[in-house]
Amino acid sequence: MKAGSGINIGDEIKSRCNIVDVVGRVVALKKAGSNYKGVCPFHNEKTPSFVVSETKQIFTCFGCGATGDVIAFVERYYGLDFKGAAEMLAKEYGINLDGAFRGSKNKAELYEINRQAATYFFRALRERANPGYTYMKNRGISEEILNKFGIGYADDRWDSLYSFLKEKGIQEDKMMELGLISRSGERYYDKFRGRVMFPIMNTSGKVIGFGGRMIGDGEPKYLNSQESDVFQKKNNLYGLNLASDTVRKEDAIILVEGYMDVISLYQGGIRNVSASLGTALTENQARLIKRYTDNVILSYDADEAGQSAAFRGLDVLYKEGCRARVLKVTDGKDPDEFIKKNGRGAFLELLDKAEPYGDFKINRVKSRYDLDDDQQRIDFLRGAVKILRSMKAVEADVYIKKLAAETGVSEGAIRFEYSGNNSQEKGFTRAEAVLGSRGGDDTDGTDIPPVEQELLKLMLLDARFTAIPDDTEGELFHSSMGRVIYEAITAIDDGKRPIDEYRLQELLDEKSYGYLGLIEKNVITPGREDEIFKEDIATVRRQNLKDKEEKIRIRISMADEDENQEEIVDLMKQLMDIQMQIRK
Repeated sequence: MKAGSGINIGDEIKSRCNIVDVVGRVVALKKAGSNYKGVCPFHNEKTPSFVVSETKQIFTCFGCGATGDVIAFVERYYGLDFKGAAEMLAKEYGINLDGAFRGSKNKAELYEINRQAATYFFRALRERANPGYTYMKNRGISEEILNKFGIGYADDRWDSLYSFLKEKGIQEDKMMELGLISRSGERYYDKFRGRVMFPIMNTSGKVIGFGGRMIGDGEPKYLNSQESDVFQKKNNLYGLNLASDTVRKEDAIILVEGYMDVISLYQGGIRNVSASLGTALTENQARLIKRYTDNVILSYDADEAGQSAAFRGLDVLYKEGCRARVLKVTDGKDPDEFIKKNGRGAFLELLDKAEPYGDFKINRVKSRYDLDDDQQRIDFLRGAVKILRSMKAVEADVYIKKLAAETGVSEGAIRFEYSGNNSQEKGFTRAEAVLGSRGGDDTDGTDIPPVEQELLKLMLLDARFTAIPDDTEGELFHSSMGRVIYEAITAIDDGKRPIDEYRLQELLDEKSYGYLGLIEKNVITPGREDEIFKEDIATVRRQNLKDKEEKIRIRISMADEDENQEEIVDLMKQLMDIQMQIRK
């Protein structure tokens, strides 16, 4: 059966797949009344609290709160995005997805083209003297590590790779799709020129894309492959194909910013290391990490940009249930410099001193204030309380006590601020209209709801709108396309407007860049930017509350009144609290 454009892909798959069968392959389920129970695969537990409903075709865990349908389970368990999960289930249940995802191509062919390109770059680094080889040797990288990571070189000619692939019978449209070449009029030319080339591989060892580091002057300094059917930055981590076994063995992963950080640490004997791919850490990358470990150490650059990235990354990891810490490099601005100068032992000592999630976030806020000044101490506590509200109750309690001891403000006062002074948002009338078609899940991940389009337009107009409230950052963009464009804007944003279109285009694939063009056509009434931004954020908050309300209702309906009495009481309290917030 074919899931054509006239039917919702997700609905078609869910109608054909029995969630009990799918979950039952990886979780031992036992019949419990009208439902099935088992040990949750998403967190450590001894007493089964994971429930699957065959009638509702959903799962929920009364321990960690995970919930969703069969596609959500496959996404979370196997670390896939919607498309990957849909393809996995469709293949198993005989559902033809031809045409269901626009632009779907023969992945095997694309993998092979990337492999050929990687081979070409690999040989180019080694067959004759070149600036790429000199650069890597000057950075202290050994021959063994060069080979281990498959590092290569793209010369500064305009058509070296193009000519090589053309001789192999590869068509220009395939090269263009992978971002290996560009076109100007009737002329094709190499996208990567005068760069050290870092092949990016998935956990199966297949080449999915490339990162190129400019040698000498030129912009951009680092250039990644555009996104394609085989390469999505948000779903992959550089070096994880080599690090995964060590990550499992040591039950921890170190996340760094750049290719050279990964390579230098690996050469220095730190093997459980990986890096994001030129974007802020994403939820999908966090879910990928959780397939191997729950323990994450962020070792980003010591400059402001690096520490801000760590701050954002902590929230993403925390929401996915990871235990995250931040390592501060004390001698040298990045891990690459530090380990070359100080060695493996000194780096391991830094790891032992890595700050936990709460300490890092609160200390970062504290650095902006003089605690000897009463007003600044009050302002600091208000900022710290915002962070506490994002924590689980037990953790918040620990930090409330720490803050009271440090500032001399009573625990009671801090608790009142924590629990009783949440701000209230008003004026949903216009924003509700902007919300438009958002209701429901983003099934194929391509459409961007109107409220998200408006927020992105505001960010393109003024850089200050990229600084979104902490309580919405993780759930601001529900559409995958919206998240991709937001990550691209924030990845290159330096406050300058108009934003550099060339750099933005380099970070987006053709489809995403096309959506960006539509967003730029939106009209924002001059003088109302701040008002519209506040209303859009309020809309997002309200929709997020509605989503949480629906999930809690589902969990309550699946709870066993005898076995889950405490959980039901807690869920009812949460439900009433959310409903009160919605009414406000």
